[in-house]
Amino acid sequence: MYQFLVNLSMLNLIAVIVQSKNGLSGNQQLKGEVMKIGVPKEIKDQEGRVAITPAGVQYLIQNGHSVVVELGAGLGSGFTDAQYEQAGARMVSVAEAWAVDLVVKVKEPMTSEYPYLDKQWVFTFFHLAGVASSLTDELLNKGTTAIAYETLEDEHGRLPILAPMSAVAGNMATLMGSYYLATFNQGKGIQLGKVLGKCHGKVVVIGDGVVGQHAAQVACGMGAEVFVAGIDPAFMQHIKATVLPDATFFLSSPDAISEHLADADLVVGAVLCRGAHAPKVVTEAMIKSMETGSVVVDVSIDQGGCIETSKPTTHSDPVFIKHGVVHYCVTNMPGAYPRTSTLALMDATLPYILKVANTDKGLLMEDKVLVKAVNIYDGKITCKAVAEGLGRLGEYQQY
Repeated sequence: MYQFLVNLSMLNLIAVIVQSKNGLSGNQQLKGEVMKIGVPKEIKDQEGRVAITPAGVQYLIQNGHSVVVELGAGLGSGFTDAQYEQAGARMVSVAEAWAVDLVVKVKEPMTSEYPYLDKQWVFTFFHLAGVASSLTDELLNKGTTAIAYETLEDEHGRLPILAPMSAVAGNMATLMGSYYLATFNQGKGIQLGKVLGKCHGKVVVIGDGVVGQHAAQVACGMGAEVFVAGIDPAFMQHIKATVLPDATFFLSSPDAISEHLADADLVVGAVLCRGAHAPKVVTEAMIKSMETGSVVVDVSIDQGGCIETSKPTTHSDPVFIKHGVVHYCVTNMPGAYPRTSTLALMDATLPYILKVANTDKGLLMEDKVLVKAVNIYDGKITCKAVAEGLGRLGEYQQY
């Protein structure tokens, strides 16, 4: 109970800070009506995260909204139905959790959830450019408003909701890569780390954003030899000076990447193009040049992947071997650590969930913060990067 109250106090403080930055204060609301918010249980393979914690539920209710939570939705992250009820939520069936004004999730709707789509707002990670276009068709046909975590920008142009999950995935990328380098996983048998002061293992991280920085930090901490590819020399110099002093940075180019991959033990793909398909910066020819038993972890796979030989995998069946190289391409990596991921995600999302709930339906596309997060609205694709990634630019509507 004490930890629950501590979490609530922290969330209240975070929300007040973000509201202040967005021109909101205290319990100020943009509309008088109550928004009914639904939290379904995540059903993607071994996905234990939940969109709202009991502390988050209590905060939303205190701010004038009602919350329904599907039975068992929080169990994977260690939150019981009783905790949600104590916070003021009503526990309901899956159908009732979707029959609301605003659905808040973690991952995109699965095929079995398509029948529940019906003109409501859905706030979650969509990654529409990287998933089957059937989901986009369903959202358009059902009149659902798709508000995507991954394209929501703050006033500084940062991605505040994507960042914590990118950090978890980056940490995990090196850990999974190290695990699959073991010979019992058909890896080459190289341990990443120091043995009596001598470094073992070469790690190449392609991308120096949040994912890349966290993957490189873990690899450096283990004692591996770490190389990081970026596209901005000034930014790379800044990251080396402040975050990764032990890593070697190089300018990303096909020739440079190819040269480094030839003797790499682990390659982490950490390329991001906001809302769009990730570019294929690692070609099949580069994969063929790698030593047998090397490992690649494509963290960009939820946006289609940045490695040409990648294909989506699941936690139940996480790897495959192509050209002798072990590929790890799980599309919901942070779901493997649901408690940490849920708490980090809640810290980031709660102020924006309240902001969405406080926004009149007719004013959503006029909100300078939320408009970039809206990928589908009123039967139109409203994110250009998504439309381009799906090859449906003709269906794009600018707001």
